[in-house]
Amino acid sequence: MTLAPYAADDRHSRGRRHPEASPGHRSEYQRDRDRIIHSGAFRRLEYKTQVFVNHEGDLFRTRLTHSIEVAQIARTMARTLALNEDLCEAVSLAHDLGHTPFGHAGQDALNACMKPYGGFEHNAQSLRVVDELEDKYAEFRGLNLMFDTREGILKHCSVARARTLGDVGERFLQRTQPSLEAQLANRADEIAYNNHDIDDGLRARLLTIEQLREVPLFRRHHDLVVQRYGAISPKQQRHETTRRIINTLVVDLTESSRKALADAGVATIDEVRGMHAPLICFSAQVQAENEALKRFLREHLYSHPQVYRIMVKAKRVVTELFDAFFADPRLMPPDFSDAARRMEASDGETGRARAIADYIAGMTDRYALDEYERLFDPRRLR
Repeated sequence: MTLAPYAADDRHSRGRRHPEASPGHRSEYQRDRDRIIHSGAFRRLEYKTQVFVNHEGDLFRTRLTHSIEVAQIARTMARTLALNEDLCEAVSLAHDLGHTPFGHAGQDALNACMKPYGGFEHNAQSLRVVDELEDKYAEFRGLNLMFDTREGILKHCSVARARTLGDVGERFLQRTQPSLEAQLANRADEIAYNNHDIDDGLRARLLTIEQLREVPLFRRHHDLVVQRYGAISPKQQRHETTRRIINTLVVDLTESSRKALADAGVATIDEVRGMHAPLICFSAQVQAENEALKRFLREHLYSHPQVYRIMVKAKRVVTELFDAFFADPRLMPPDFSDAARRMEASDGETGRARAIADYIAGMTDRYALDEYERLFDPRRLR
């Protein structure tokens, strides 16, 4: 496939932090994708939650299935726009590697614990995972990914954190943009989690079709399904509606982005990066409809009493684990307690706290629950 002139091309990339020989029969971005898939952090995504805690059911999305779905959506759009599919896939598969157990509740709790020590941001943690924490290669720490992949993983970042991140933090200080592939993976993430949370929310019976019909984007597509198929099963209604919503969002994003690229007249990836607004974008109407869907999910799913109760418990688990480890890092496994000691020697309590955050952020849902029980249940002596 011929790439557009403004697409990412590994032959002209800023490359890797540690130079390596060419991978030969695959592109540099394919090598990145493969390293991500073979990482321990990627495997652990199987047991990290999206909205529902992992043990609540086998059919709900996890961070792993979500990441695969994001990659599928991103690759589809990348091919249509003549962008680099391999880079889109690598960014999509890696974007949640630094996420905590228990989804956003775990992230919020860990960020609160880390507030005196620089805070916790899961995007920055994903970058830390691929730059430092994956430890399997003899010649470097981390996965030594290409600049463009690392740039795409860091979707959001505070200015304070950006100042510590070198080349990938520059755009947050200069208020410029990443590659189109990074922008595309970010939008694919949004499309995936909104619509898959609808699916999981209906399956869990925390949402109803009647409630969702308050959302114009859902109602419009549900009407089309009812008109075409009549009385079909709730499961079929759910799937036929959500797949049409995803298709509408993908088609609109593709066409609107194509127009934005033509209007901007960009001819190189450097010109893309020099823009002060993203060029991968929805039309105004679909953007408004998508925002209404996100508001609905915040109010009716993420704040649902059943979800809220679980998330309160999850925050307590993360907070109490952090407090216990901070008081006595020897409670952690030797690799992490040794890291806490080394990091504290060089950076004081901030170093100790960061090592503890690394340990907790890497936990799966069930490992965090088991660790909590091991620490606080007097009947568990091992």
